[in-house]
Amino acid sequence: MSCQRVFLNRVIAWVAVPSLFLAVVPAIAQTGNSDYILMVGSGFLCDSADSSACPAVVKSADGASYEMSGAGTFNAKSRSVTATGTFTHKSPNGNSLETGIWVANELVSFDSYGIAPGARMLAGSAFGPLRFFPKRMPMLSGSVPNGGLAVLRIRLLPMWGPSRMAVLQVNCALGNVPDEHQTEGIRLTLEGGGGEFDQEISGRTMFISTRLAANPEPKPTATGDATSPPPAEVQQ
Repeated sequence: MSCQRVFLNRVIAWVAVPSLFLAVVPAIAQTGNSDYILMVGSGFLCDSADSSACPAVVKSADGASYEMSGAGTFNAKSRSVTATGTFTHKSPNGNSLETGIWVANELVSFDSYGIAPGARMLAGSAFGPLRFFPKRMPMLSGSVPNGGLAVLRIRLLPMWGPSRMAVLQVNCALGNVPDEHQTEGIRLTLEGGGGEFDQEISGRTMFISTRLAANPEPKPTATGDATSPPPAEVQQ
């Protein structure tokens, strides 16, 4: 068995088993180099009655499709990223053309739509307790869902045949979502004229903020009248 196929099998196992996913992602999030966790049709996103949640599916104009799952972390400021997953390329009639893994090479951009404290975490215990405060005072403890659009440059590594570069867009429609990005899902553009897959069909995505600036402690309130003069010294 080739090294590539062994690696593929390991990645498939990692992405497909939610319990293992929940153990791995919090660990890599604690490395100090990332401020977001990226999830694409995997992990606890699949723990629902919605069968279309996983994997994420995108189609081209002629009906061909890519099914993708994966996860990782990234830092929006430094644009560093560590993410990987699996993909299956299918023909318009649904036949599997190739399957393999994808690996992120670069975070091209990330536009945050803001945190979404109202979104319920299906695996909140894995990311620490969530405490929600009034809307104008988002004092949050632990990791929280975050909407946004991430553009990644990735390499597609099929089990057989040459690898290809592509641009993967991951859109999570939480927070203050722009009108043009209301549809949650992924888009994929193969470089070198390989095709464009821009019809989001299904699949759940999510970004999870792992770093939240602490709100400053409130200043103590004076118990007396601030304009009153200090008490006079008592003469012995």
